[in-house]
Amino acid sequence: MSTVATYGRERPAAIAPPMKAPSRIGDRIFSGFTFVMAATVLVLICVLGWQLWSGSRHSIQTFGWHFLVSTDWDPVNDSYGALPFIFGTLVSSLIALVIAVPLSVATAIYLTELAPRWLRQPVISLIEMLAAIPSVILGLWGIFVMVPWLRTDVLPGLRHTLGRSPLFQGTIYGPCMLAGGMIIAIMIIPIITSVSREILVSVPDLQREAAYALGATRWEVTRIAVLSYAKRGIFGAIILGLGRALGETMAVTMVIGNKPEIATSLFAPGYTLASVIANEFSEASDLYLQSLFEIGLVLFCVTIIVNLLAQLVLKTFAGATVKQ
Repeated sequence: MSTVATYGRERPAAIAPPMKAPSRIGDRIFSGFTFVMAATVLVLICVLGWQLWSGSRHSIQTFGWHFLVSTDWDPVNDSYGALPFIFGTLVSSLIALVIAVPLSVATAIYLTELAPRWLRQPVISLIEMLAAIPSVILGLWGIFVMVPWLRTDVLPGLRHTLGRSPLFQGTIYGPCMLAGGMIIAIMIIPIITSVSREILVSVPDLQREAAYALGATRWEVTRIAVLSYAKRGIFGAIILGLGRALGETMAVTMVIGNKPEIATSLFAPGYTLASVIANEFSEASDLYLQSLFEIGLVLFCVTIIVNLLAQLVLKTFAGATVKQ
């Protein structure tokens, strides 16, 4: 044992007390809290799916898989089929993406890479204001402004120039599938633009500087250094917009025509899964109500399937990029 001299005498050196292990109580509480929050989201999804399934059990037992492929929707005779609504939902969402994705991505690129600083914030504020407009207000605007404009100016011109295609043939009514797709596009443009802009802003400046150092033009820097780095994030923004498009209700209900039929022409009226629930839920009972619950279950499943397919495409795309 070591000793220390003190006034000519020796005494044992003091032994330092052992270090206490740091307390992990805070970490455990935080970990448990975040786990509960994450599990709550999963539980809510499961509860929602269970409620939809239990509410539509009688309809599922009555119609089976025929419900998904039948075009009949006749509440008087208790004959129901979801195919026209599935068709209307997918087609109107596809039209919305075809219109919204180029506009949104181009706007995000301009605001991030090309716009002068004095112009960026006002435009960003206007985009955020557009996202805050209630859907019913856009629906009213669609009824009294967009649909008359389409009926008198746009649709006749499309039929005259592209009338050979079955997509642009038939009688012009005004409320139609194209109008529904356009109103959805207006609603998802702010979402895709805002998320895409945030993704582009997060691209490191080193990417741009390296491209400029190699003699690239501004367009080449944007295409090679910026978009190639941010393409996964932009794809995620598009999926967020698609999720909004699939579930949009009021604005689409007011301009799409609400006719349960499958037509090749975009001039024909249509119907969506969300619209039929909003329109007919208050007057439904018994099997009719059960069928509307099953419509909700179909929409729930379509949304999940689309998101899973998007995740699969994203992973496949990322794997191909890594291999290159």
